[in-house]
Amino acid sequence: MPKLKREDREERATDFVESLDRGLRLLQIFGTITGPATLSDLARAADLPRATARRILFTLERGGFVATDGKLFTLTAHVLTLAGSYLRSNQVIAVLQPVLDRIASAAQEISSLALLDGDEVVFVARGSPARMFSSGLDIGYRLPAFCTSVGRAMLGRLRDEELAMRLKAMRREALTPQTVTDPKRLFAAIIADRQKGYSLVDREAEPHFRSISVPVRRYDDTIVAAINMGAHVDRVPTEELIERFLPLLREGAEDVKGRLL
Repeated sequence: MPKLKREDREERATDFVESLDRGLRLLQIFGTITGPATLSDLARAADLPRATARRILFTLERGGFVATDGKLFTLTAHVLTLAGSYLRSNQVIAVLQPVLDRIASAAQEISSLALLDGDEVVFVARGSPARMFSSGLDIGYRLPAFCTSVGRAMLGRLRDEELAMRLKAMRREALTPQTVTDPKRLFAAIIADRQKGYSLVDREAEPHFRSISVPVRRYDDTIVAAINMGAHVDRVPTEELIERFLPLLREGAEDVKGRLL
């Protein structure tokens, strides 16, 4: 993404709406709390004055995003309209969904689409065979980018110098005994994946799960997303990921390249 000019940065600073920023921050806090929460709990978690949090919460209640019994606050299903607006308006999701469905039907396995969000990946769409109902990664599920096949496929879009700095700066906690956390080893793995055109991660993000991903490129060859397929280690060996799943993923990614702007 191109850097903003100084005058553009100054204009954005003057256009900043602090109350909206605080409201969005408070909405995000609900995702870190299990069950209903008190005003004091939410204000403390969001690092906001109690009076400020109270005004925001009652504004959100008026908009239908929050419900309260006078003491405890919870999100309502109306919040999902925000996510729905994003999912309906995102071109990558709209173009890739039929591809995910086709891949899933052909392989009889779940296929997923992920985007890079900071140092994490977020899964925004998936295709499932008719025989499967609830297994697989849910939409909105997040994982660290460094230890996932989709994350490494997308991190490959960075220049070498930027990639090395990014890996060194990001939080790298081991999620399984197999998780690679050393930035030099991660750098080498991502460079190798970039050259191969795919990434295969074996039990680094989840103890008994391996997956394979390919980057999704738009018309100008810029990587904008990644699609993947994976399975339990006892059911699908790594050879099958490469021999059976990889061709389907590559075909799908190539199919949409000219349609992504």
